[in-house]
Amino acid sequence: MTPAERILSLTIPAFRMRPRMAVEPTDPPGDHTLMIAVRGGDLDCFGELFERHHGPLYGYLYRLTGDRTASEDLAQIVFQRMLKYRHTYRDDGSFTAWMYHVARRCAADHFRRSAGAPANLDSSHIEEIADDVPDAGDRAEAQDDRALLKMALDRLDRDDRDVLLLSRIRNLPFAEVALILECSVGAAKVRAHRALRELRDVFFDLQRKESKP
Repeated sequence: MTPAERILSLTIPAFRMRPRMAVEPTDPPGDHTLMIAVRGGDLDCFGELFERHHGPLYGYLYRLTGDRTASEDLAQIVFQRMLKYRHTYRDDGSFTAWMYHVARRCAADHFRRSAGAPANLDSSHIEEIADDVPDAGDRAEAQDDRALLKMALDRLDRDDRDVLLLSRIRNLPFAEVALILECSVGAAKVRAHRALRELRDVFFDLQRKESKP
């Protein structure tokens, strides 16, 4: 049984994946089309959504938690919740935005239960943010400045780190970031700009302290 089938069987005990008929190759349907079909009762389409998005979702959750086991468990929970509440998916919805919105709520539940805090962002992704920090991109090539930038990221609050994770590492358009954060597109852009400015200020402050004899 594949992971997608296991989620379906956990959510709908009587579910059995139907064998697929051989068909002529066509352009694959988009995520929104598949989720509308799932909402309408075609649960086979959920397996395709799982295959497309499990990896990126797991990566997002791992960068939040720093725990591989917890991230895999949370990814399963996210897909289970999306399937359980499939009837709430809107005709004008965005599947990706909806998925990350559910994921943020699941992660928040996880942190409340564990009384923990989000993990440090993976240093392998620092350069993706460094390019948006004035004059920091070139410096980030040096190990010392990579460490400083990581320290700066660690000092940001959860909301600032989250908007950077969604907009700069996951590269989601601001229309989707706004849906996930439950704010307007303009507010999402302002939050991202503010987070980058805060990151820049903290980075250069740390750099000045390091340069003092």
